[in-house]
Amino acid sequence: MSKNIVYLDYSATTKPDQEVLACFDNVAQNYFANPNSSHTLGTQVKKIVDDATQNIADYFAVNTDEIIFTSGASEANNLAIKGIIENSKRKQIITTSLEHSSVFGPIGYLQKKDYKIDFVNLEADGTVDLNHLKSLISNDTLLVTIAAIDSEVGIRQPIEEIGLLLKADPEIYFHSDITQCVGKTKIDLTNVHLASFSGHKMYCFKGIGGLIKKEKIKLTPLIHGGKSTTVYRSGTPQTELIVSLSESFNLFKNRIDEKYQYVENLNNKLRQELLNYKDVVINSNEKSIPHILNLSVIGRKADDTQKYFAENNIFISTKTACASDTDLSKSILSLTNDEARAASSVRISLSYQTTSTEIDEFVAVLKQYLETTK
Repeated sequence: MSKNIVYLDYSATTKPDQEVLACFDNVAQNYFANPNSSHTLGTQVKKIVDDATQNIADYFAVNTDEIIFTSGASEANNLAIKGIIENSKRKQIITTSLEHSSVFGPIGYLQKKDYKIDFVNLEADGTVDLNHLKSLISNDTLLVTIAAIDSEVGIRQPIEEIGLLLKADPEIYFHSDITQCVGKTKIDLTNVHLASFSGHKMYCFKGIGGLIKKEKIKLTPLIHGGKSTTVYRSGTPQTELIVSLSESFNLFKNRIDEKYQYVENLNNKLRQELLNYKDVVINSNEKSIPHILNLSVIGRKADDTQKYFAENNIFISTKTACASDTDLSKSILSLTNDEARAASSVRISLSYQTTSTEIDEFVAVLKQYLETTK
């Protein structure tokens, strides 16, 4: 058994960075007043919330009033999808089979309210079939919701190109869950109307995230009760979490290419090692970001594989942490049409904090696992 924990599940959640922890402690101790209070301390707190919001807005090249702080991406996805429907009489929503459960949930809810849900086909590499998307668009299309990067296979969708395609009809809203993208690779939100993200995927805390809502887009709030940092989400502003979230952006905003290259080198090393094992099939492809490597250990149940590695202090995922309790990975089945691969798939997710030694330990335990009796 490995003496130390080898954490290879960064796409499920990350450990808060020490700088983020220090930031939270400082704010909690010294800037604890309500930023909406009119006294001097409240004004000071509002200033640091405004500065934090500006820092995040600058990263995304949006205005500060286009950022809505939420409890995370799940709330942001629900706010985007449910909040947009009262602005239009249209009833068609287009999505993919690779979305997060917090997208499937609200669109399933709307389907029961007579909204029409269409799934766009995927190319062989898992990216959206743009021609099929064009064919699905009608004068009843209200919303297209497509994740920038899916959390299971790591496929980077052509969000920028999709946005340009949809721009032809100003009554179509484009939403993207960019949770797995932020902090890992760059994205241009110029033609995206709504974008969701979460702090705990980027070395901040659980319980904070955001929805980018472009200026002219109207939303109906999920939570009513007065203005917070915005009229679209009520509640006392989460000062410590907001400022900590801003600090987490500082961890990568000037080094994103460098960190990406480091993770890509680790991914290449792992892929090269996996070529030595005929029972291992890599599901992630050339369209996948290097931070996510999905593979199938043929003939082994995914849960058994995860359990074996956990017993050796190596932590990986089956499907996604938020996926439904089913034996098959819907994403892998959708991409490969192979039930054996879908039943045996696991996800290794890497970080700039992952070391080459940890990759070696993973490979050593994999070799040991494959030598055990099925």
